[in-house]
Amino acid sequence: MSGGGSSAGVMVGGAMMTPDKDIVDNAVNSTDHTTLVAAVKAAGLVETMKGAGPYTVFAPTNAAFDKLPAGTVNTLVMPENKQKLTTILTYHVVPGRLMAADLKDGQTLTTVQGETLTVHRMGDTVMLHDTKGGMANVTIPNVVSKNGVTHVIDTVLMPTK
Repeated sequence: MSGGGSSAGVMVGGAMMTPDKDIVDNAVNSTDHTTLVAAVKAAGLVETMKGAGPYTVFAPTNAAFDKLPAGTVNTLVMPENKQKLTTILTYHVVPGRLMAADLKDGQTLTTVQGETLTVHRMGDTVMLHDTKGGMANVTIPNVVSKNGVTHVIDTVLMPTK
């Protein structure tokens, strides 16, 4: 399902994500991404993610953040952990606009953070492996924004640093 310049939106977290909004303005409306939005704000990345891009964002849901050990999120959003939080968040961002169809099995993506993610595909299912051996499934692909595309994922990916 790829529409070149279609203005159709995608439902995420009870809200319609539309291509006329930027990545942040779409994400703030998703009830499934309140933790991610709070983390992006705590890391001071809002302006960056509202930039021209284009960016491909792998956006963990609240449930993905909830899988982390108890207290992890509360610790990460503390001002003294801003650098670590920024590192984790930028590990979920890849330069360019990559639709799910562009992601090939075995492909290596270099993130804005500098480390890599590896793509695995089984049919239409796209999974990402982080450098620590963790794996996330893309649950909602191809959420198009004016400055990139977001793929909703079910696990927080962790860089080695």
